[in-house]
Amino acid sequence: MTFRTPIYIILFSVLLFNCKSTKTVAVGEANYNLSSRQLIKENARKSPNYKTLKSTLKITYDDGKNTQSHSVSFRAKKDEALWMSATFSVVKALVTPEKVSFYNKLDNTYFEGDYTYLSKLLGTELDFNKVQNLLIGDAIFDLKEDNYKVYVDEGSYILQPKRQQELFEIFFLLDPFLFKVKSQQISQPKELRHLQIDYLSHQEVDKQILPEKVKVIAVEANEELIIGLEFKNVSLNEDLRFPFKIPSGFKEIKL
Repeated sequence: MTFRTPIYIILFSVLLFNCKSTKTVAVGEANYNLSSRQLIKENARKSPNYKTLKSTLKITYDDGKNTQSHSVSFRAKKDEALWMSATFSVVKALVTPEKVSFYNKLDNTYFEGDYTYLSKLLGTELDFNKVQNLLIGDAIFDLKEDNYKVYVDEGSYILQPKRQQELFEIFFLLDPFLFKVKSQQISQPKELRHLQIDYLSHQEVDKQILPEKVKVIAVEANEELIIGLEFKNVSLNEDLRFPFKIPSGFKEIKL
């Protein structure tokens, strides 16, 4: 895995919400008595229901050598588009079910392609739904499509497939208060790879529970990349535009 700063930030921030109605979600009473089926059902009930989402997204980046911080405009249309634009549209990206696209005016380059690059990078087959789920705090794999065993450890429910896949292992940590995903982890022991997405806090916007602070950790051998995402100024169900056009004369990036 080779971490290339501009590409990785763009793809993770796009692939991966404070208005008057926004507040950090406080915990209530924990329930540790659910079966795996009941837990998955409760988690599905808490999946955000919205048509569009708009927020300011603060991104922090640390690869052990460089640390950066950026704030960008982020918009989403559920099941259709994820859009990001940096100040003055210097960097802009659009992700749809069909493709991933972005351009960078700082070096006059652009990328347009499928999800192959991200799939290889994370070691699992990715598509639009999985990327969208990662950003809105849902499990990247549909929990209803597999059989899981559940146990409680250190105050969290832990879900894992009764039969792990051959090439990688999956674990989901769920909050016993909110029944939202607290952490989702994918490991490839043979490849010395580990991807971990931690949802450090959630917020309530128009009665929908959404991520507030997210920490993404990607490890391969001795390399570690940490990306922090903080969603601010969230609003839901506004009429939004998703303008995107690659400027003429830009050089295509081949990944």
